[in-house]
Amino acid sequence: MKFGGTSVGSVESILSVKRIVERQDEAVIVVVSALGGVTDKLIKTGQMAVDGDLSYQKSFREIAVRHEEMIGSILPAGQKREALLAQVNNLLEELRSIYQGVYLIHDLSPKTMAAIVSYGERISSCIVATLIDGAEWFDSREFIKTEFKAGKNRLLRELTNKLVRQTWQKVPKVSIVGGFISTDAESGEVTNLGRGGSDYTASIIAAALDASVLEIWTDVDGFMTADPRVISSAYVIPELSYIEAMELSNFGAKVVYPPTIYPVCIKHIPILIKNTFNPDAPGSIIKDEVKDDSRSIKGISSIKGTTLITVSGLSMVGVIGVNRRIFTCLADNGISVFMVSQASSENSTSIGVRDEDADKACRVLDAEFRKEIEDGSIFPMIAEKGLATVAVVGEKMKHVPGIAGKLFGTLGRSGISIITCAWGASETNISFVINQNLLRKALNVIHDSFFLSEYQVLNLFVCGVGTVGGSLLDQIRRQQEKLMRELRLKLVVVGIASGHNAIFSREGINLENYREQLAAAPASSIGRLHDEVIGMNIFNSVFVDCTASPDVAGLYADFLEHNINVVAANKIAASSDYADYRHLKEISKQRGVKFLFETNVGAGLPIIRTINDLRNSGDKILRIEAVLSGTLNYIFNTISEAVPFSETVRMAKEEGYSEPDPRIDLSGKDVIRKLVILAREAGYEVSQEDVEARLFIPQSFFEGTLDEFWQNLPRLDADFEARRKELERQGKVWRFVAKLEKQGSTPDGKAVAKVSVSLEEFDRNHSFYVLEGSNNIVLLTTERYREYPMLIQGYGAGASVTAAGVFADIMSLA
Repeated sequence: MKFGGTSVGSVESILSVKRIVERQDEAVIVVVSALGGVTDKLIKTGQMAVDGDLSYQKSFREIAVRHEEMIGSILPAGQKREALLAQVNNLLEELRSIYQGVYLIHDLSPKTMAAIVSYGERISSCIVATLIDGAEWFDSREFIKTEFKAGKNRLLRELTNKLVRQTWQKVPKVSIVGGFISTDAESGEVTNLGRGGSDYTASIIAAALDASVLEIWTDVDGFMTADPRVISSAYVIPELSYIEAMELSNFGAKVVYPPTIYPVCIKHIPILIKNTFNPDAPGSIIKDEVKDDSRSIKGISSIKGTTLITVSGLSMVGVIGVNRRIFTCLADNGISVFMVSQASSENSTSIGVRDEDADKACRVLDAEFRKEIEDGSIFPMIAEKGLATVAVVGEKMKHVPGIAGKLFGTLGRSGISIITCAWGASETNISFVINQNLLRKALNVIHDSFFLSEYQVLNLFVCGVGTVGGSLLDQIRRQQEKLMRELRLKLVVVGIASGHNAIFSREGINLENYREQLAAAPASSIGRLHDEVIGMNIFNSVFVDCTASPDVAGLYADFLEHNINVVAANKIAASSDYADYRHLKEISKQRGVKFLFETNVGAGLPIIRTINDLRNSGDKILRIEAVLSGTLNYIFNTISEAVPFSETVRMAKEEGYSEPDPRIDLSGKDVIRKLVILAREAGYEVSQEDVEARLFIPQSFFEGTLDEFWQNLPRLDADFEARRKELERQGKVWRFVAKLEKQGSTPDGKAVAKVSVSLEEFDRNHSFYVLEGSNNIVLLTTERYREYPMLIQGYGAGASVTAAGVFADIMSLA
């Protein structure tokens, strides 16, 4: 059983260690680290001493007090405590003398530093041995042996195993050992197994003695699918194979020190990861064979501070021994390479090293290939810094075709470029290098897309909290729990913007009181909205525009370029200049994201989607006839002898059918925009200027102020009433109709259409006759639906149905 620094770092935790050990049924060997933070403090104090900083004495005193206070807190007054204090004080006095010598001679050799840091484990193991009833203390310096080779202290495995077996010829109920510490086999000087070496000590002893299990007690519940500080939905992996654990550990998962796994793996001894602070949690078990798991990826880990060094040159092609020189040179200089990628043409090899080794690596490689660089056959070393390496690990990946394609496609859709990658023939680990500022986004999108998360997440930025935006946020709030329960989909609103204020939160905004949060938020601007949405750099993100703002629509291109999906109720972008519309469609296609605007026409009706489905299946749109203005339809359905024309316009505004300025609806501009959008989606290159508009209100009414419009509007009532009576006598109704008629094709094959909007009369025999309230209707004549056109009809206006249509676009993205 190995207990780390946090497990023995506080009174509460060290007493938990005592309870855990004492309740074991079989004999146990307990390996302990130094008290949490002590190793770093020992190193820092030594550095202060060698620098001639007299405050090293204060720092040393803090180390002494830390241990003395721990002893005073966990052991009652008496002979046992006094004996331990005397033992610890003797060790501290030795340590003080070493520090004083370092201060006086201004020299701190690696050997002296190794001696200094050994006191952390030597003291902590004495404390734990005294605390646990019946425990026997063993000195790891006596049996963990190393030799100095290639610039590092390396374990002498056979000698160590022999000494371990001799030490435990008779195994007591509880044995206590200080981890990390070792001694040189020749000189007997104190060495160590490196930071994290206490895990390794425990593994060495477990393997030598054929232990039933190696338990690593730490401050987490087990191996996680990813770093929970980056991915809140990360969870404990119940079972891992040795290979999976090794791959995750090598690439930054700090649960187990990587060398720990090998000694117990070859002996088939399982490793159990447990939490000292939550001992009843099941933890993670690492063993030979794991239970079948439907997930192809077991976990993700990463290394920040990666530098990619590229060795390239035309003379490398087909030349034997270049890679040997690269790796021999780096090994001789103590530089570790954790990733290699080579082009099949052999003209370049890229190696991943840590940032702190990068400059030295370039320097020694430039020296190694000096002659080749001078004659131009090899280029000087190129180092690219500011990178991160991600490892996606799972033994089942080898059985799943297309896993790499899905992985890289997922990253690409999120705007994450792969700089280089490596995938061994074992197919257990796909490693790739990306820009470090994209690491959080990459980890989250992989975790989400490969079902490692409990829920799949869609992060929403909602702009506009008027009738449509407010209704949408209310619908999302009411549906969130159901979507999580039934579809395992988590909609997280990470940004909300109104015309004046904006709030942003990566963790999500509480929709119960977002209006109060907005009111208290600082003033916002279009520039801040742009910078916050892009700057958050969040995965699976969707910008939802519920405004009618041209400034907001102007942000779409940049959002799409940054792989942010766009869902728009705002009609401006899709009906603006044709070149701008095409540009947005092309960006979304190139970047693998969506630009959806179903509610631009017909609110929640599936009109645009149907046109796209028809065209994608090979059909051609020949004719469109549509009543697309819920506002105008409401007006012409409501007008009567008792309700004059001017009053119906006022009622449409009050009911929320019309724009705040009803002239936008009455001018036909809204219908023209909708017709342009339908024409473009039907495959015609049409602009608003191409639409022939035959209006039913004199142009003079659209000039002047809004107040003047309301004042003058009743002047039209008498004429409209006379025309209405004649229409009623004929059994007809008015409908404001948008039309598209295919006229042929240009020489280069582009379809040409005539487009118009006008007020027309229809009798009972036409589909447009029975159209109640604010309903919309669309007739689509296509090559397939030529004799009997396809009809789409339903509510075409209103905040709730428009919001529902926006919600449907969001769900299609999910």
